[in-house]
Amino acid sequence: MIEKHNIIGLMSGSSLDGLDLVDADFWHDGQWHFEIIAKDNCDYNDEWRQALSNAFYYNDHQLKTLDCQYGTFLGQVTKRFIEKHGLKPEIVASHGHTVFHRPQEHYTLQIGDGQALANECGVMVINDFRTEDVLKGGQGAPLVPIGDKLLFSDYPVCLNIGGIANVSYDIDSQRIAYDICIANQALNYLSNGLSLSYDEDGMIARSGHIDNQLLTELNSHSFHNQNHPKSLGREFFEENVRTLLEKRDDIADMMATFVEHIAIQITKSIDNQPIGNMLITGGGAKNTFLVERIQANTKHNVIVPANDIIDFKEALVFAFLGLLRNRNEINVLKSVTGAKSDSSSGQIWHPVV
Repeated sequence: MIEKHNIIGLMSGSSLDGLDLVDADFWHDGQWHFEIIAKDNCDYNDEWRQALSNAFYYNDHQLKTLDCQYGTFLGQVTKRFIEKHGLKPEIVASHGHTVFHRPQEHYTLQIGDGQALANECGVMVINDFRTEDVLKGGQGAPLVPIGDKLLFSDYPVCLNIGGIANVSYDIDSQRIAYDICIANQALNYLSNGLSLSYDEDGMIARSGHIDNQLLTELNSHSFHNQNHPKSLGREFFEENVRTLLEKRDDIADMMATFVEHIAIQITKSIDNQPIGNMLITGGGAKNTFLVERIQANTKHNVIVPANDIIDFKEALVFAFLGLLRNRNEINVLKSVTGAKSDSSSGQIWHPVV
């Protein structure tokens, strides 16, 4: 009889749109399979959204306090999720919320204290999936490609559009992946200027006109011509993108321009791949205008899956990363991150009663 493992995955993305929770069964019969049992999203209230956004500017003491508070919050939300659906998970695998990502300095920080989380939900927790890879000289990102390779192998190219757009595919049977460009971080920032949390279906962007000068500036950043492995964080948005957007008020035009920037950079990133199906997930997959612009720019066949996969793929894959870590199997690929070696990464925390 094939053994199934029930794992919960938690994901908080850089676009600050809330916490995704997935409970899934995983089993292996020569290849990995999954079934989503339950899923939920917990929107951040204004207080949490502000705290997580402002954490970038906090001092050490403030960060440590927020780390513990956020871990407690994650545990409380997870406990409610478990009780609501009558779940009995082996592991809760938590991405945490990224505050800093500076791999060039061998430093990355995802808050959400693992011990506090475990204590609150009463289940073993695995978190901090990035640090080991960064200490090995890797980017610590992206981490989802191991899931792309083992859970979504039917799609030669897997694209995720969240706060940051990233892609993964095989070259000579080795998985490679990297961050492409800022995505919803910028689009949501512009939406906020209209007192909206996001641009539904890309309607505002669709109404705007492309500013060719801004588009050239966005496309000309040296990051976009760097070879992989490479990754982006909040720092890049603050230093290189926000500075181009914050002094203007033509929001629809800026949105239209940024959508085109994303589509161009995505197309550029996959031009070297044989034409085939490309799976798009993440919040950007629901931006109809953005998907149209990507399809208009690429010869690949863009596949937008069911909402369960769009919304919860990252949380699902972090559940899978937790399972692999608990089995002491590789869950971070050096071919993706550029580290000295593959890793079975993640810190393990047991509830303290």
